[in-house]
Amino acid sequence: MEYAHLGRTGLKVSRLCLGTMNFGPETSEADAFRIMDAALDHGINFFDTANVYGWKIGEGVTESIIGRWFAQGGGRREKVVLATKVYGEMGKWPNQSRLSAAHIRQACEDSLRRLQTDHIELYQMHHVDRGTPWEEIWQAMEVLVQQGKIVYVGSSNFAGWHIAQANEIARSRHFLGLVSEQSKYNLLTRHVELEVLPACERYGVGVIPWSPLAGGVLALSGRLGGATQSRRTGEFTRAARELHAERLERYGALCRELGEEPADVAIAWLLTRPAVCSPIIGPRTLEQLTTSLRALEIKLSPETLSALDSIFPGMKTAPEEYAW
Repeated sequence: MEYAHLGRTGLKVSRLCLGTMNFGPETSEADAFRIMDAALDHGINFFDTANVYGWKIGEGVTESIIGRWFAQGGGRREKVVLATKVYGEMGKWPNQSRLSAAHIRQACEDSLRRLQTDHIELYQMHHVDRGTPWEEIWQAMEVLVQQGKIVYVGSSNFAGWHIAQANEIARSRHFLGLVSEQSKYNLLTRHVELEVLPACERYGVGVIPWSPLAGGVLALSGRLGGATQSRRTGEFTRAARELHAERLERYGALCRELGEEPADVAIAWLLTRPAVCSPIIGPRTLEQLTTSLRALEIKLSPETLSALDSIFPGMKTAPEEYAW
């Protein structure tokens, strides 16, 4: 396994991050345990979750599964760089969502209880909260750091200017600020190249791409799962394949020339991108976890990278993308 620093920090994380969103709704607890054990066996030390995963309001289903896995001992908790998130709705009362200091405090306590741990390495804001001032957010995060309940703070789904604003205000408070950003980023969805990636590079923020396969579209696989969520995913995948049919056909031909699986090439490409430290893989099965490891071994040549850009054009840094 290869490791990279998480942004400008000294913390080292595996070049693949284990996403756990399927644990509970799609993957049984027993299978989730096997996947997490195998991830450690392969050197994956970076696990990502969220308090809303499991999609039962207020229950924290996925965090609870991870907590019971930690409770087995065997050094599991000590080996894991644990990332979870705050923002989503955890109840129907007014202050049970978003990023007020009150909700951040309560959400962190609840996540710690479910995860059966006394600290979280990376506490991420799942979305930007335009209704809460940064001074309030940072004050709440500073208290959690001082209490030893969290170590670093990250963001997810932020715009470039949000990252700049957040870190400038953190700087004025002599606080470390954001060290990571989780963004939707893949060959088909390259909008973050406009302003998010440049902001992350400037501020030393590590990028953690989610949906690296564009919801399975870039895997070019006919396999679709069961259950309600997978049916929705299947409908999205079919529509996206029809929309991008010509490009996907060219992509498949390129992958055949390389002798590699399209899913592995898509993740290998992300690993070449500036500021990216760990793309998130979200396996439903143990087989999906182990096959994803091939991406770490693929080294894409400049010619291949150029070919990928011709199939899936990227974006220049703003303002050159749209102005002189």
